[in-house]
Amino acid sequence: MKDLKTIVNKVAEIALETGKFIKQEAKGFDISRTETKGLHDLVSYVDKKSEEMLVQKLGLTLPEAGFITEEGTSSKKCGKYCWVIDPLDGTTNFVHGLPPYAISIGLLEDDEPVAGVVYEASGSEIFTAWKNGGAWLNGKAIHVSDTTKLSDSLIATGFPYNDFGRLDEFLESLKHFSKTTHGIRRLGSAAIDMAYVACGRFETFYEYGLNPWDIAAATIIVREAGGKVSDFRGNEKNLSGSDIIASNNLLYSEFLETVNKFMNR
Repeated sequence: MKDLKTIVNKVAEIALETGKFIKQEAKGFDISRTETKGLHDLVSYVDKKSEEMLVQKLGLTLPEAGFITEEGTSSKKCGKYCWVIDPLDGTTNFVHGLPPYAISIGLLEDDEPVAGVVYEASGSEIFTAWKNGGAWLNGKAIHVSDTTKLSDSLIATGFPYNDFGRLDEFLESLKHFSKTTHGIRRLGSAAIDMAYVACGRFETFYEYGLNPWDIAAATIIVREAGGKVSDFRGNEKNLSGSDIIASNNLLYSEFLETVNKFMNR
């Protein structure tokens, strides 16, 4: 059994160190130095360098772990343990000088998230969690909200940027939630959206078209904060990010049912 608390504390240090580089580069970033990986899918040298820094330091922290990374800077295969890394979640925000954007580092054990760190590199908040150890924001315990009605909820989401196959259904869901809740927010970083569910700023979050590195760290943070995370069908294991829901436990069933009315027709 690994000492997950010690690992998370070390990972938090690594995230903060890497975040210093991101903050420095943000001061004079030139958007012309941005590349396009796919339709509306941006990447910068900051993403790549940050990931290289993370891979190198995490490799020393847990040498037996492999990597799943957004920018492909490591080819080490995953076994029992696996680091799942997004070096700059919210790249589009970053290149436009708009917060938030974050470093997201999740650790899987036998494909289950067991530790996670989400550092809002545009600010000063760091969210951490480990299995059976609770969830924390800057060292203070956090918990999902205790709101019991969707009508009293603030909902987070993200707009699809290259997968428009379910766009019509998604827009219908937005119309519904706009009319029946306290509102919808779109911040531009799924890791931050989910971390905000964990600390009670949002009641729920849903999105489709994401990837494992977008959600791995935040999944354990939400769960350790007393919330639930699943795909649109209610499956809570082996989440890929292709569709994802995070919610406080009290609203989860109602929210899942409502999302499914639109997104799983």
